Amino acid sequence: MAKDMLLEIGLEEMPAHIVLPAMEQLKEKAAQFLKENRLSFKKIEAFSTPRRLAVRVFDVADKQEDIKKEIKGPAKKIALDKKQNWTKVADGFVRSQGLSTDDIFFKEIKGVEYLYVTKFVKGLPSFEVLTGLKDVIMNLTFPVSMRWADYDFQYIRPIHWLVAMLDEEIIPFRVLDIQTGNFSRSHRLLDKEVTFAHPAEYLTRLAKTDVVADVAKRKTMIIDQIQKIAHQNNWIIDLDEDLLIEVVNLVEYPTAFVGEFAEKYLAVPEKVLITSMKEHQRFFYVRDADGQLSPHFISVRNGRAEHLKNVIKGNQKVLVARLEDAKFFWEEDQKLKIADLTEKLTRITFHEKIGTLAEHMQRTKIIAKILAEKLAIPISEKKNLLRAAEIYKFDLLTNMVGEFPELQGIMGEKYAVLAGEGKAVGQAIREHYLPAGLNDPLPKSDIGAILALADKIETLYSFFSVGLIPSGSNDPYALRRSALGIIRIIKERRWSFSFADLQETIFAAVNKKTFKYLVKGEVLDFIKARMKKVLQQKGIRYDLIEATLGGHSTEITSLINVANTLQKHVKDENFKSVMESLTRVINLAQKAEKIVQVDPALFENNEEKQLYKVFKTVYKNINAAQAEEIYKELISLQKPIDAYFENTFVNAENETIKFNRYSQLVEIAELILNFADVRKIIFSKMCKHKQERARISS
Repeated sequence: MAKDMLLEIGLEEMPAHIVLPAMEQLKEKAAQFLKENRLSFKKIEAFSTPRRLAVRVFDVADKQEDIKKEIKGPAKKIALDKKQNWTKVADGFVRSQGLSTDDIFFKEIKGVEYLYVTKFVKGLPSFEVLTGLKDVIMNLTFPVSMRWADYDFQYIRPIHWLVAMLDEEIIPFRVLDIQTGNFSRSHRLLDKEVTFAHPAEYLTRLAKTDVVADVAKRKTMIIDQIQKIAHQNNWIIDLDEDLLIEVVNLVEYPTAFVGEFAEKYLAVPEKVLITSMKEHQRFFYVRDADGQLSPHFISVRNGRAEHLKNVIKGNQKVLVARLEDAKFFWEEDQKLKIADLTEKLTRITFHEKIGTLAEHMQRTKIIAKILAEKLAIPISEKKNLLRAAEIYKFDLLTNMVGEFPELQGIMGEKYAVLAGEGKAVGQAIREHYLPAGLNDPLPKSDIGAILALADKIETLYSFFSVGLIPSGSNDPYALRRSALGIIRIIKERRWSFSFADLQETIFAAVNKKTFKYLVKGEVLDFIKARMKKVLQQKGIRYDLIEATLGGHSTEITSLINVANTLQKHVKDENFKSVMESLTRVINLAQKAEKIVQVDPALFENNEEKQLYKVFKTVYKNINAAQAEEIYKELISLQKPIDAYFENTFVNAENETIKFNRYSQLVEIAELILNFADVRKIIFSKMCKHKQERARISS
């Protein structure tokens, strides 16, 4: 008869960001344990609060499934003697399985016969098997962990109780000094023991002691309470999902309430107030019906509404202290001068191996100027860009950013505009940090995008030049994020330029200064590795990505378009034959011993002439063409290529003719490789060019 199972781990309060991942991990590992131990079940539910992780499993089988398995023994040649009698090896094998030699049969594996027996394994009672849940608990992993008392065992927080039940029975095992039982703990404010007679009582019994263990229900309660408050006051509340989830995992029983602060603090920039409320206090900020920030906030208490006035006063007091600091910093920072702060950056280290922040900014300005010229932005925008590049890190030395580091760039824009630098310069200062992550917003202005690009490029070359290169998962300076930001910015703006050419220009300009960039290929490879991740996320086939990135192009926008084009056409009827023809050209071109100027006068047949004619047309047509148009032009080369190989012996005895033919193939191969290295494209059937190889060898 199937039974329900309950497992709960009682802990000291966990960090909010750990709770949900830990709950999902427990659910996954519990399910895996049951499957590996042949215990069938109907479904599994997971629950969590800051103080507990739990799973309830429905209809667990009362015993393991019986199994029949074949067990391999020794080879036949050592299991039988010359008289075909069983040896001691064979007897020992069957005895170890609780069987006799009558149960032996043979199986051949790779030409060798082995002994086998079939063994029936009777399933154990589930109650006995489930004591192994101890290992599930002890094998949970966390990003941070701690020891307690005299134990060497590490866990996210000390364990205080364990519940393990199969219907009414307690599953007996211990973790350290904690013995399993059928009792949990109430909300901390009530400090009661909660006893369960059956797993079915888990949620209801906890709810009576102010513990809502169902995460989804806690979230719904918070949303409903906040929306009710918003409706009553005609307010607009931004229910930020990340903040909402964090608050859900900070409480066991949620009660939303309203607090307020003095209107004088509204003179402080809105972003500062929101940061103080949201990031530091986990409060939801409030807007009035017109969308203006209101001197109110909504918070969620861990508990019911008793003594709520005292809770509100306490939260208001803490927030006002933060806002008072913010107001003071805001007023004091406006007395500072950008020139003075920028000068101080000459004494602030960017990295001890690289130099100061001021030096980093100087190199960034050089790169920004190169990009501006390459992208041909208007003179007025270039002037604003270079001014922004001169000062864009100054706000790091302001009081506000010192207190609220997450406002870097944001305060730079505010202070720059107040100092008369202009909106464009201020916006670029703010946007140079973008994008901060994979899905974060990108710069909206051209000069903001160029400054962000220049800053990230300079960062990559500086760190790579002193050997600070990410390895494995280790990336302390977020260089992968910088590379991804470069790709995203260029892709979004569809800027088209060769990164290799840009690199040469940057090296020539920057290396006139004291600091020297020392690496080139490594940075390009690093950026291409990030490109690979971007293309994989877009669903591009792996070999098509390899072909795209294996080509000679270093134009990021072009590479993305080429990958998309190959993915679009990979199922075309002629795709395979076209790629095979282009591959033949590249393979043969690699065998060229000497490259000469192609001389059409040396062509001996019409196929040579026709291929040369079509190649020249294609070469002309693909100049500044997009990937789709280039692909169509390359298709037009297939028939001339096939006809050429059918009628032309490349490895001619006359060396002048031979070098001319190979050089023609090298030109065509270079054209193809500027699009993609089509040799890396994999087909279900391997391409064969036996005739071609025979020609060459002859």
